[in-house]
Amino acid sequence: MVAYLIRRLWQMIPTLAGVVLLVFLLFKLFGGDPAEILGGLNATAEQVDAIRQQLGLNEPLWVQLWIFVKGILTFDWGKSWATQESVGNLFATRLPATLTVMVPILILDVLLALPFAMWVAYKRGSLTDRSIMVITTVALSISFLVYVIVGQYVFGFQLGWFPVQGWGDSLWTNLVTYVPLPVLLAVMVGLAPQTRLYRSFFLDELGQDYVRTARAKGMTEGTVLFKHVLRNAMIPILTNISLQLPGVFVGSFLIETFFSIPGLGREVLLAVNRSDYPVIQAVTVYLAVLSMSINLITDLLFKLVDPRVVLK
Repeated sequence: MVAYLIRRLWQMIPTLAGVVLLVFLLFKLFGGDPAEILGGLNATAEQVDAIRQQLGLNEPLWVQLWIFVKGILTFDWGKSWATQESVGNLFATRLPATLTVMVPILILDVLLALPFAMWVAYKRGSLTDRSIMVITTVALSISFLVYVIVGQYVFGFQLGWFPVQGWGDSLWTNLVTYVPLPVLLAVMVGLAPQTRLYRSFFLDELGQDYVRTARAKGMTEGTVLFKHVLRNAMIPILTNISLQLPGVFVGSFLIETFFSIPGLGREVLLAVNRSDYPVIQAVTVYLAVLSMSINLITDLLFKLVDPRVVLK
């Protein structure tokens, strides 16, 4: 496993280099002139040239690329063009709010969808199974924006159970006051696709020969489902969870915007609207590194879940 880990870490270097080069070229070739964006419509040619000189945009392309790479290697992303706030400080101050909302969503999605999907798979072909599949299909066809608007109106304005918007400095206050409504709505939306997906995983395992053998040996259905079926279905389940994890660390643009949560997702959306290139570039590289790291950890977990997996 150590050799595999070293090999995978080594393979991540050219992949990350390709991501960095692609991000640099995309912003350089298609992002417009940063000096003109910073200067604004009323800036003179002298002011634009001064900004270009300050940012090093008059340097050769390879020099600008080295400045960009050096900033990544030293974790010095520069400052936001819009707010003059350090990009590193922006990450440090916005990420906790994002995690406060997104971590409960991921945990509840998994904890609720797994047993529910297993129960539905066990009832395959019954009226209950078909009814739930119809309900989940209908739920999937409704936009998350509709859930947000209706949820805010019903739970916030009509019933007054939760505040519609807001955020505080206390983690406990945020968890019990501002987080429940967005988490509730996000889980309601996420439960439908997760149930359908996990149900298909469990159905694949329930049709295997080892399930019939276990039942023939007199094992209870609970033992068959939770000890054998669930364990053998964990490989695709872990794969699906790993696909969701980057979103936990980036946040939901829609949730953070509509609920006024000062998280990383809302900050990225504001950066896109402002053409705030340093923030967008930092988030892009950060997300690439995060995705590769999560994929590596997931591959290692495969070996722990199923000893038959061979890491090559």
